[in-house]
Amino acid sequence: MLGTRPEIIKLSGIAQLLGPAARIVHTGQHYDHDLAGSFFEEYGMPAPDVVLGIGGVSRGAQIGRVVAQLDRHFADHPPDAVIVQGDTNAALAGALAANAGALPLLHVEAGLRSHDRRMPEEHNRVLVDHLADLCCAPTEVSRANLAAEGISGPRVEITGNTVVEAVRRLLPGREQRRALLDRMGLRAGRFVLGTFHRPENVDDPLCLERILRELAALPLPVVLPLHPRTAQRVRSHDLCPLLDGLRVLPPVRHADFLGLAAESAFMVSDSGGVQEEASVLKRPVLVVRASTERPEVLGTFSELVPPGPRIGEVATGWIAELEALHGRLDRTPGPYGDGSASRRSVAALQRLLRR
Repeated sequence: MLGTRPEIIKLSGIAQLLGPAARIVHTGQHYDHDLAGSFFEEYGMPAPDVVLGIGGVSRGAQIGRVVAQLDRHFADHPPDAVIVQGDTNAALAGALAANAGALPLLHVEAGLRSHDRRMPEEHNRVLVDHLADLCCAPTEVSRANLAAEGISGPRVEITGNTVVEAVRRLLPGREQRRALLDRMGLRAGRFVLGTFHRPENVDDPLCLERILRELAALPLPVVLPLHPRTAQRVRSHDLCPLLDGLRVLPPVRHADFLGLAAESAFMVSDSGGVQEEASVLKRPVLVVRASTERPEVLGTFSELVPPGPRIGEVATGWIAELEALHGRLDRTPGPYGDGSASRRSVAALQRLLRR
């Protein structure tokens, strides 16, 4: 059960392990081919068995429509279990439909908490965890979050995060990365990679303007693959001139994004997945958000900053000691496991079904 490109990325290993037993249901929350369709191809996943096609409607409409459609689908084709990932509307809808149909529910990447109730994702992930029969927690921090809410015992397995194996599988080799940089006229370790899409940053014209101005003022070239939502907001907020000082790209293949990330000086982003990927790639990321549900990487691979001057201040400090910073991160173990999270999750699912 998935609806966005991070879910495709993080569930691809589990789907491959399950093979023909997996029935892939895609809600269509990310309906642009650049955001979803190409990701199935990149990860060698089969086309979805079911596409619900909910598209770009409101959060409430997305959840309601998916629950209704899944309820009918599960009644006609009952699965042995339902697997959802993360904190999306698709995950919550899948969890509600599984609960309504009395179907076993597994939540991949369970137990993350920002403790910021302004985030729709926080409500989604809390609700899914409390509905789940099995919570696959990526770290001890997430396990402790679940225990604090009364979710413990056989309902919780520490598996690591499936992002580790996904990044390792798709990251281009050194020669491929060098060719990518040559095509783009970039020098290894001498550019910044940015990505923004969260409503808190792009829907507010003042926040978006501050971010773009800070990026343009950095002393290194800034490569900015532009999310369709962000591109639309730049136009509607009349901020197009602020893109002139940036290397703006359309959404790129995930392999190319990882290749750029691995060769960058650092990243600036509001993405949750990029925070995890940074810990695998051993690159720092400035997280432009009010809060994060991934405290495991704060102070090592990431630093939290608000939109505005702190972006430039922290970035300037990093640039001044870039070689030492990269060396320190190369020696820092990532917190998300050894790359066996998909295998551990499938084994935990099999134990759940035997119970």
